[in-house]
Amino acid sequence: MSRAPRVLAAVSLGVTASLAVTAAPAGATTATFTPGAPGAGDPYFPDMGNGGYDVAHYDIGLKYDPGTKGIQAVTKIRARATQNLSRFNLDFLGPLKISSLRVDGHGASYTRTGAQELVITPRTGLRKDRTFTVTVAYSGVPQTIDDATLGTSGWVPTPDGAVMLNQPFGAATVYPVNDHPTDKATYTFTLTAPQGLTTLANGDLRGKRTLRGWTTTRWDVRNPMASELAMLAIGRYDVRAGRTESGIPNLTATDHAMAIKPDDAKKFHDQTGEVTDFQSSVYGRYPFTSTGGIVVKAGVGYALETQGRPVYDLGRRPGAIPRAGLLAHELGHQWFGDAVSPAKWADIWLNEGFATYSEWLWAEHADGTPVQQSFDEVYATPAGDGLWKGQVADPGRDHIFDGLVYDRGAMAVHVLRKTIGDAAFHRLLKEWPAAYRYGNASTADFVRFAERLSHKDLDDWAKAWLYSEGKPSL
Repeated sequence: MSRAPRVLAAVSLGVTASLAVTAAPAGATTATFTPGAPGAGDPYFPDMGNGGYDVAHYDIGLKYDPGTKGIQAVTKIRARATQNLSRFNLDFLGPLKISSLRVDGHGASYTRTGAQELVITPRTGLRKDRTFTVTVAYSGVPQTIDDATLGTSGWVPTPDGAVMLNQPFGAATVYPVNDHPTDKATYTFTLTAPQGLTTLANGDLRGKRTLRGWTTTRWDVRNPMASELAMLAIGRYDVRAGRTESGIPNLTATDHAMAIKPDDAKKFHDQTGEVTDFQSSVYGRYPFTSTGGIVVKAGVGYALETQGRPVYDLGRRPGAIPRAGLLAHELGHQWFGDAVSPAKWADIWLNEGFATYSEWLWAEHADGTPVQQSFDEVYATPAGDGLWKGQVADPGRDHIFDGLVYDRGAMAVHVLRKTIGDAAFHRLLKEWPAAYRYGNASTADFVRFAERLSHKDLDDWAKAWLYSEGKPSL
């Protein structure tokens, strides 16, 4: 993500009680079945996500009505129980009204508690390792999360439609979900809107048809994706499709409300391909089936690394396209943050530090600005500046989008480069995202990996640049 630095406040998402019960599926040996945890255990957002199961796939069918600004939707979730489940939770937030909820085709009881807990009790317990499906039909006008410190996320209305932006949370405003980066899944989006409106999502366009004044598109995401990286966009867009010079499918779109000239839309498309190809040469094989980007007018004030297709909100600059450095930041996230996602939100510097370093690498490649110069300019920040407050590897929930995560994270990456040498560092840039591709990793995982690869003890580097407050000496 690329945001203006802000001071964040604590957010409470609610807690659901979890009590052990004994149940048995019909015809099965009596066994103990217990509720899945109402949170994924993240210290910063303890109520986000849920335990007791692992989602494999989301199939989201959504119809948007511009007359009511509302949606009608059916989400089907395929998951595997990781314990004997008596009941389990999904995250589902806001005023959307559920009309039907079924588990494996049978009606199931449910309650909605706390800020976003949908507590589901199937007819019989779900045995560990069993695959099951949950189908939820619902409708209404999705909620927009507008937090004074975290900013705007979730379902965000635009002049002619809406976008969905989910970092650090927001997916639950649009579909029932296990909303934590550690439960990645594949996706299918089937999106319907009146003819004349464009519907966009992550992944690859697999079909489009128009019937009785409504147009439906189908998008497949075949690589596992964290819910915070899912996106939707509905409105009037100019869409360009092609391939990068290396052959990666490339789809970009620009919002009509931005009044972007055709030549500039082409430049945005071409630069997206150029940056993707350059980063593939540095970071290794592009991790997803397609690249691209969407320029929107949503008023959120940030760009977001939504998987395979970053979203750039440039609403305050009509006619503008993203600068190349911003493209480098969000596309760099495709390896650092998207393909490899944080094990917990405290590890977000692994996303933002490498994305900021991606800007420095692009500036050196495209403009001849040495990476060392970019480092020196930031390091020159006086020791008393707020930049040097807090720990990079544990910034606190209130500071996950602060400069210490972005700029100090990038400086930590560069000092690591100087410590282990260019040869080992460039191996690290490729081998790290390959080793943890489509999974999650922590700061401790990264330090151990870098030590094994470089055959160097990195305790001093990690202590000074990741685990200490203040301006480190060089």
